[in-house]
Amino acid sequence: MNDKQKKPQKLKARLPRGFVDRTAGDIRAVNEMTAKIREVYEHYGFDPVETPLFEYTDALGKFLPDSDRPNEGVFSLQDDDEQWMSLRYDLTAPLARHVAENFNEIQLPYRTYRAGYVFRNEKPGPGRFRQFMQFDADTVGAPGVQADAEMCMMMADTLEALGIRRGDYVIRVNNRKVLDGVLEAIGLGGDDKAGQRLNVLRAIDKLDKFGPEGVALLLGPGRKDESGDFTKGAGLDQAQIDKVLFFVGIEDYAESAAQLADLVAGTSKGGEGVEELNFIGALVKSADYQSDRIKIDPSVVRGLEYYTGPVYEAELSFDVTNEKGEKVVFGSVGGGGRYDGLVSRFMGQPVPATGFSIGVSRLMTALKNLGKLGASEVIEPVLVTVMDGDVEAMGRYQKMTQELRAAGIRAEMFQGNWKKFGNQLKYADRRGCPVAIIQGGDERATGVVQIKDLIEGKRLSGEIEDNASWREARVAQETVPEADLVVKVREILAAQAEDRKRAGDAQ
Repeated sequence: MNDKQKKPQKLKARLPRGFVDRTAGDIRAVNEMTAKIREVYEHYGFDPVETPLFEYTDALGKFLPDSDRPNEGVFSLQDDDEQWMSLRYDLTAPLARHVAENFNEIQLPYRTYRAGYVFRNEKPGPGRFRQFMQFDADTVGAPGVQADAEMCMMMADTLEALGIRRGDYVIRVNNRKVLDGVLEAIGLGGDDKAGQRLNVLRAIDKLDKFGPEGVALLLGPGRKDESGDFTKGAGLDQAQIDKVLFFVGIEDYAESAAQLADLVAGTSKGGEGVEELNFIGALVKSADYQSDRIKIDPSVVRGLEYYTGPVYEAELSFDVTNEKGEKVVFGSVGGGGRYDGLVSRFMGQPVPATGFSIGVSRLMTALKNLGKLGASEVIEPVLVTVMDGDVEAMGRYQKMTQELRAAGIRAEMFQGNWKKFGNQLKYADRRGCPVAIIQGGDERATGVVQIKDLIEGKRLSGEIEDNASWREARVAQETVPEADLVVKVREILAAQAEDRKRAGDAQ
């Protein structure tokens, strides 16, 4: 019998499915983008608030505990008091809980924004992640649809602040009450028709994908796709289908508003919804937001199970190339609507609310396609090289580094194996450092430093192994008194910035 212990297996590094690591470039791009979004929100008078990543599961709405574990759409755990908690699914439900819990302290209308990660316990796939960032803005305690109109205008201003031109986006607006009226008008009102209404909503949501013909099949008997798979339809008759298709097919709302009003006449909510759409249209037009920016569009059906009034969606209309090399319209990057029932769940009294959410990752992809992100170049740090390892030398290198930082210049002292000088030069080359600072014993004795412009000078190579080789390759290198270090580095960085600007203008 072999008593020799088995060598422990090395732990395998692996990223959980549906999650991604973020690089410095991605983080900076998100920071650049969210700073511009935040500036618009602040300009509109909104203030930030932050809620935790975890909420009690029953506060998240439809995601309630199963008999053993609440895993339908959310990541959950059971606390030591046996209460279920879940990672937040969106940013709206936590806001509703925050408002209800602090209702007597907050000032209504409560105008707030927040950015953060949300989590979906769903099967991951291409472009479908379990963790992603949203950026929301909400107004709680404002019952009038002027608050919804303002949200639409703020969405338009946000997209333009990010560099998206007019004509490349549109904010599309619909109203849940109008669709409720249409469904009631065709005989689908009442609790007993809830399942059929949901099937109609799902069919309408496929309009962009299947067109009117495909949606007509889904509204009626059903649709068979190219693979032969059959999707059962909502079971409407032809007259009902025609009325639904008329509603979602409206392209010029002004021309069709009268017919739509006739269609929903006599329903409990339809007429009210049409009036609200007309009011929003008049408000945004009076503020000079024409239909090329904010458009009344009855085909918008996002979240109609969730919203109680106006709904709106920010859609980008320019083409991008997908992973198959095909030109496709980019589509939605965010949206929202009125959700008057969400805060009320906690309060036992009506609390009106409206808001929208931007999908940060998706919008970042769009901005990269337009070349609108990452234009503000991050300059890598000035490298203070290490020629000697004694306490006095190290102290002087550290002092130089701190002087550069105190002057607002990004800088670092080399922290690796300083005895192989070539490694420092290779590091500077790979890192893209703009300037290197060198001070050996001779320079230290006379109180000077060598400053090398690494952008204009000879590119570093593995052939330079020591101080002597460095001196022989003296290109774009100057010797200055230690006292002039900061001034000279600033001068070199300014010249490099001017060269980059000229190169950019020439393109």
